[in-house]
Amino acid sequence: MTTPVVAIAYHSGFGHTAVLAEAVRAGAADAGAEVHLIKVDEITDGQWELLDRADAIVFGSPTYMGTASGAFHVFAEATSKRWATQAWTDKLAAGFTNSASKSGDKLHTLQFFQTLAAQLGMHWVNLGLLPGWNTSTASENDLNRLGFFSGAAAQTNADEGPEAVHKADIATAEHLGRRVTETARVFLRGLAAA
Repeated sequence: MTTPVVAIAYHSGFGHTAVLAEAVRAGAADAGAEVHLIKVDEITDGQWELLDRADAIVFGSPTYMGTASGAFHVFAEATSKRWATQAWTDKLAAGFTNSASKSGDKLHTLQFFQTLAAQLGMHWVNLGLLPGWNTSTASENDLNRLGFFSGAAAQTNADEGPEAVHKADIATAEHLGRRVTETARVFLRGLAAA
């Protein structure tokens, strides 16, 4: 059985998004992937090559002013070389984000990732969870407690550090890593059979 290669291309301004990136990594590794964490603001030529050979790329960024961070946007623009050659066509893509507000316009960041993936010819993997914490018997400790479908979304208070990232948001990011890996495995089996 082929081992899926999952790369997590992310930016973290204050460490909160790095906690989520690590959770996505843990979930993907737990599901059997070869996983690479890539900080997009420090990316090397060798890491671009890792992205080129990955079966799936998970994008991550904090949500600042209603979109991904400036550092992530610089990375996104640099992918235009891959767009020009269609180098990432038919790879899988997914995404995660964090903001201080419960909403914080995180959906816009996830949609930015989806559009980037679409322009690169990639296939988007959604979170695949029903919303949590939306009934009187539910809890803020539910998976997908913020009720996002497009990707993993987290909320951390602006006056607290990375240690305050909510455990349910970490578990949701781990779920995303597993889901991406399992989906990549299905795609690889299909390619092998074709």
